[in-house]
Amino acid sequence: MSLRNRTRLLTEELRTAVRLLLEGAPIVVLPVVTVLLLAMPVALPGFHVSLLTETLLFAIFAAAFNLLYGYTGLLSFGHAMFVAAAGYSVAKVFNVVGPMLPFGGVTPLVTLLLAIVVGVAVAGMFAVLIGYLAVQLEEIYFALITLSFSMAIYTLANQDIPGQVLAMSGIGDEGFTNGSDGLAFVPGRMNLFGFEFLLVDLSDPVAFYVLTVFVFVLAIYGLWRIVNSPFGMVCKAIRENPERAKAIGVDVTYHRWVTFVISGLFSGLAGAMLVALGGQVNPQQHAYWTASAEPVVMSVIGGPLSFVGPIVGAFTYEYVRWGISRYPLLEEYWQFSFGVLILVVVLFFENGVAGGLEAAYARLRAWLPVAAKRYRTDGWRGVLAFVGETVAGWLAAARETVRAYAARVRGGVRGYLIRARELVGG
Repeated sequence: MSLRNRTRLLTEELRTAVRLLLEGAPIVVLPVVTVLLLAMPVALPGFHVSLLTETLLFAIFAAAFNLLYGYTGLLSFGHAMFVAAAGYSVAKVFNVVGPMLPFGGVTPLVTLLLAIVVGVAVAGMFAVLIGYLAVQLEEIYFALITLSFSMAIYTLANQDIPGQVLAMSGIGDEGFTNGSDGLAFVPGRMNLFGFEFLLVDLSDPVAFYVLTVFVFVLAIYGLWRIVNSPFGMVCKAIRENPERAKAIGVDVTYHRWVTFVISGLFSGLAGAMLVALGGQVNPQQHAYWTASAEPVVMSVIGGPLSFVGPIVGAFTYEYVRWGISRYPLLEEYWQFSFGVLILVVVLFFENGVAGGLEAAYARLRAWLPVAAKRYRTDGWRGVLAFVGETVAGWLAAARETVRAYAARVRGGVRGYLIRARELVGG
């Protein structure tokens, strides 16, 4: 087979693989992903299994958030409220219901599954009520009202206001949310798929990881089906032009409300699993506005216009944060490091990291035939020269992008200075 035919065959194989992954073919992709994920504990030490478990759960959270942001066009700054609602529900089930059940056998597993169901249901109730009010507003006002509700829930949990109300009513004692200390729980040992582990410290994290893999695969498949359903197509139309969608008879408010509820349910699922993973819930970690910013950052980094974008963003976010933590100097300024990362993504990637991968694939398709032609005429020397020309072109384009951005910044600063001088002079 000639080099040209081999190049063409490789290009077709790459095209098929990327299309299956990015455009969606769950019947093919999900079983392969499931097998690969289940095989990870064999190659990874215990710490990395725990990190991968957390990353998969954050990927569910980011994908659920992006159902609202990337596919409906509504930016929420309050999705941590669903994590908190589900998390406190999980802790309450373990602390209240768990002791009532006989210890041993699969009882802790039953308690965990019951806690997850209750947590998702409570998060769904919050999503129904808050979503009905929030979707009446547009754009920045929607973002602000979700932030307001989230901070209200943070205050309720941080000040233990529900506990104070129950104590004043004589129904119970203070400590419903336990204030800023939060709630912790020890569900006991659990036997799952032959692995026995202690949920609170994950002395053997493999069993919980196996459960997380199945939850991740089912959740992502469910979200993919929603996005590619007729309902998902309507949501995309609303994102592109809500006025036109309304003109052709689409109930924009209703579709946004349903999307908000679905997003809240899946966010609650991720929150319930995250709290079960850590064995504790507290308002600062699970309800504060910074917790709501995490899925936003993950979606922006990965690419909100791609289904796999938030998943890629979650992996990028978690593993970059882990990499930064290995260097004390960088860890001290990790927020600055993430700011630089977001700036690079916004400047050089049209649709996040996922968009960058798609662009790289398109460039590879255009690059391979030219490289093959240079090889036929000049051999490997011609290929190396072509690689050098390509890299030089990329660097020149990057330099021009930075220069254009710097010029915009200078122009903006100069304009503000002129206006300030006019105001002072006037």
